[in-house]
Amino acid sequence: MIETTPQSDGVSTAIEEPAGHDEEGHDHSHATATLNPDCTREVEIEIPADEVTRNFRAVTKRYQKMARIPGFRSGKVPESLIRGRFAEQIRQDVMEAVLPGHFHTAIEKQQLKPISQPQVTGLELEEGKPLRFKAAFEVVPEFSIDGYKDVKVEKPRTELTDAEVDAELARIRDSRSTMEPVTEERALANGDFAQISFTGSVQPAEADSATQTAAQQPISGQDVIVEVGGPNTLDSFNAALRGASVGQQLKFEVSYPQDFGERQLAGKRVAYDLEVKGIKKKIEPELNDDFARELGDYQSLGDFTQKLREHLAIDKRRRLESETTNRLLDALVNRFEFPVPESLVQQQIDTRLDRGLRALAAQGMRTEDMRNLDFDRLRAAQRASATAEVKGSILLDRIADAENVRVPEEDVESELQAISLQMHEPVDALRTRLTEDGSLARIRERLRREKTGAVLYGRLERIS
Repeated sequence: MIETTPQSDGVSTAIEEPAGHDEEGHDHSHATATLNPDCTREVEIEIPADEVTRNFRAVTKRYQKMARIPGFRSGKVPESLIRGRFAEQIRQDVMEAVLPGHFHTAIEKQQLKPISQPQVTGLELEEGKPLRFKAAFEVVPEFSIDGYKDVKVEKPRTELTDAEVDAELARIRDSRSTMEPVTEERALANGDFAQISFTGSVQPAEADSATQTAAQQPISGQDVIVEVGGPNTLDSFNAALRGASVGQQLKFEVSYPQDFGERQLAGKRVAYDLEVKGIKKKIEPELNDDFARELGDYQSLGDFTQKLREHLAIDKRRRLESETTNRLLDALVNRFEFPVPESLVQQQIDTRLDRGLRALAAQGMRTEDMRNLDFDRLRAAQRASATAEVKGSILLDRIADAENVRVPEEDVESELQAISLQMHEPVDALRTRLTEDGSLARIRERLRREKTGAVLYGRLERIS
């Protein structure tokens, strides 16, 4: 979800420069967002000349006390010299002293809640004259959510089945299996695991030239294990291996489908030279109390199975509830049309890109490779999803207002306790830090949306 907490009432008086991010050594900068006209509000502010002059004098006197200029004693630098040398800094300090308070008063008077950093234009600042400026910013749009209770999706059954428990038990058992060589002299059969070494050459399509064929990288493998008749083994390999013996040399061709997982082989025809090096059988452990004790602190197989069932039931219920709530939110987004603040869209694109780039970094992508990514294309590709996520968050906030959803303090405290354990930071220090940087408000916002989603999910009708 995204943050729609109103921005600080302060106004940035610095010259606006492109906003960007630089995490893990990558930079996906973007220019200050163009505001959506349908969500934009503007206030015009004039600050009296006497207040401007008073602040100019106060700031100048402060610089006189702090300035250290050769040839002058501390605090004795002439005011004219201070004004000349520090003109730009004084001007900036005056703006930062007077703009925020008047901006706050203006938006409070008009009952506006900015969700973006105000963009200041038309600034006229000169000592002895009124200070005039305009500040434009985005707000959450007003729109009707009449009929939101009529938007429905099917509510799936979340009960765990015996078949699902058995399948997970089989998966766990398989993960504990061992491979043992077959010592008897016999041919490969379904269920066996062939140990093979091979080389393969990509065959040219009719339109390919000899030079194109020569450019293909050779395919080879040593002591590769292949399950004969296995669900993930290609039919061509099954047909060649079935009935073969250890030491036998095989020649055959494989035509890979266009959607094959390895792109270098997809849609290709490959001629293989293969040798069967050995036959192995999978030995699965017996499902008994000893097997359960090896997995952890379990008294018996029955004890383990019961705890596994409880875990799977909770996991299935949470997963299906989350998937269904997301489908319901998609339906709500499609039902209601309203303008979306561009600043929130750009913020969500940033979040999605940062998440993706951190994943690439975790997978080992080099910093220099990240810098070479086409971020304009990546941002454009994220826009539709980011816009839908912003709309979903705004809708949940409006529905939460209509449903009078509240987040109890104990829920916030539980969340802080969990974060504290995860980050190894004392709860009181964590609370102070998150309050100061605005993260605590975002946590409350997220919890409120989650509770709102749970309210909507609870009203859905279950599939019969």
